[in-house]
Amino acid sequence: MPNRTLNFFRRNIGQLYALIICLVGFSLFAIYNQDAFLHYAASGWVWICVMSAAAVILTVFTFQLPPQGNGLSLDSSVYLACIFLFGPSFSLTVLLLSSLISFFLERNKVWWKQLNNFAIYSIMICTSSLTFAAFGGKEGPLLSHHLYAYAGSMAVYFILNTLLIGLYYYVVFHENLYETLKGMLRDTLLAYLSTLVLSLVLTILVSHNQFVGLALFLCLSVLLSYSFKQLFAMYRSIEERANRDQRTGLFNHSYFETALEEAMRKSKADGYALSLAMIDIDDFKKYNDHFGHLKGDGLIVFLAELLKKESKGTEIIVSRYGGEEFTLLLPAHDTVQAKQFIERLRRTLNRSPFEGVEIFPQGCLSFSAGIAGYKPDVHEKSELVEHADQALYYAKKQGKNLVHVYGNQSPLEREIDFSQDVRDIEQQLNLFMYKDLETFKHSKRVFQYALDISGLLNLDNLTKRQFTLGALIHDIGKLEIPWGILNKKDKLAPEEWEMVKWHVTWGKKMAMTNEKFKDLAPYIELHHERYDGRGYPYGFKGEEIPRLCRMLTIIDSFDAMTTERAYQPTKSIAEAIVELRACAGSQFDPQLTEFFINYIESRAFPSEDTATQMSLQGSSLTH
Repeated sequence: MPNRTLNFFRRNIGQLYALIICLVGFSLFAIYNQDAFLHYAASGWVWICVMSAAAVILTVFTFQLPPQGNGLSLDSSVYLACIFLFGPSFSLTVLLLSSLISFFLERNKVWWKQLNNFAIYSIMICTSSLTFAAFGGKEGPLLSHHLYAYAGSMAVYFILNTLLIGLYYYVVFHENLYETLKGMLRDTLLAYLSTLVLSLVLTILVSHNQFVGLALFLCLSVLLSYSFKQLFAMYRSIEERANRDQRTGLFNHSYFETALEEAMRKSKADGYALSLAMIDIDDFKKYNDHFGHLKGDGLIVFLAELLKKESKGTEIIVSRYGGEEFTLLLPAHDTVQAKQFIERLRRTLNRSPFEGVEIFPQGCLSFSAGIAGYKPDVHEKSELVEHADQALYYAKKQGKNLVHVYGNQSPLEREIDFSQDVRDIEQQLNLFMYKDLETFKHSKRVFQYALDISGLLNLDNLTKRQFTLGALIHDIGKLEIPWGILNKKDKLAPEEWEMVKWHVTWGKKMAMTNEKFKDLAPYIELHHERYDGRGYPYGFKGEEIPRLCRMLTIIDSFDAMTTERAYQPTKSIAEAIVELRACAGSQFDPQLTEFFINYIESRAFPSEDTATQMSLQGSSLTH
């Protein structure tokens, strides 16, 4: 589906949903209420007016429920009681009259929303009436031996109400349907059940006490509505405090983690841009040590107020990440737009007067910032945070008071950094020299393969760095495996094999301890995942595994097959190619497998045409 058509569909899906609800609701109203107006006596119309007035009064006392924007009034108890006492036509007539009164009382409310609300009530009333009749329910006073009919009718009413609201949030706001429904049931079940029980109370009171019973019911319902209103106001207040940093009033770290996960899910599903910025106040420790913690806290609050002001009226989520660090989650912002926004913030802060700025090297308030853009192959939220954190680290390293986008170093800086990173990793791999020389040599060969492949795939410099360094360090976790298991010549026992499988997790933890190598963690952790989902440690399948991790799996396996090892026979290149093809689609990505095989064949039989073909094939591979 073209993007323009898709975006149009997303913008209008709410109206489409409302139209469908209206068509169904008005159709059911017409079927159940045809010619009903002609059959009521004067006393019937009196009761219709009285019940309609009661419904309108309860509508006035609507209280807000989770999720945000969902409201509940106890008027449903009136409509259900009308079903039990007088039948569906009577209940629908009460609904029509009360809706007309509400329309004139609430003229500022959008008209189509009022029609949609009427249609939803019509659907629930008609379906509940049908259920009540199906279970043998009789109109009139409450009959204790027909309680299952009342229970069935109320259950259907409640289920429909919950589903229709949940579906609205699903189609309009792209919320997770299961999580939305679960949240509604957890947070609002008591209020819904009270409405249902009150319908039975009203049935009994009207049957035995007529208008006096209705008046008593209204008093009880109004008090209950007010109590629920206070309860949910307190609930929202507690929820707000739980999500806010007490000192700055910004969202806290915990809320940021949840918001980031949700924003990444929506970005992946809808294809919208998403960027994350991390901000750190420059030389904050120096200011804190000079003026004391109280003044330091004042500086944190000052920046927080600036962030609030500049992001007001936008979808940007500003959080205090910890200490003097802040995060800005920028939906619908690519890295270029995000950098423009953060640069504007930085310049505004530079120009802002504040006590004691003369002690700063810059002579003004400043921050350093790192920005990372979300991509579909970013596997976990921690990866995006790490990317932004590394960009922030780079901005600090370049002299502070800078905004840096992850991966935007100059070519010379990248080359220098890359060479240093290779030396740093090789120093760690030297530990294999005494423990397992073959693993050291294997890592070096896989690194060389990765260098060649990254050139053929036309990777950008940042991706090339991650892929090749990830290939070099991918088996670092084997340092944690006992020497006896690592060098065992016989077949491993099941418990020994389980220990070997842990090397991907241990390796990831080792990489995460070094700020420079955190972004290599996916290559270490996921290079034993299989295309068919039968790998470890997670059992990811297909494109759930990042593309270059799938390539690393092929390289790693090929080198293992063609290298002499004590625990397996060595294959020739031709035999290894046959094995790769045999496992394409199960263990390996089929497209990347053929690409790698072409590369291996081009090394064995080099020609200019083959090299050109490989380069073209690499540029056309699906990302």
